[in-house]
Amino acid sequence: MAANHNSPDPEGAYDPAGSTQMFRAFVEAEPARTPSVPGARRRPKESGSKTGLWLAVGLVLLVVVGVALWQAFG
Repeated sequence: MAANHNSPDPEGAYDPAGSTQMFRAFVEAEPARTPSVPGARRRPKESGSKTGLWLAVGLVLLVVVGVALWQAFG
């Protein structure tokens, strides 16, 4: 059998998927460091516009005022 010259192993063990190389790159990689302020809290992401919330509040307010007027004049 011919020797494999592409292998980093001295024994010539061939890894066709290259998974050993990928694993070593993953393990030896330094974690990404993000600058942070001590004691600062992260705010959760806001979910888009608040149009739906304002419509719901307006509708509830309209219903409450309508019920109050109905009770007062009914």
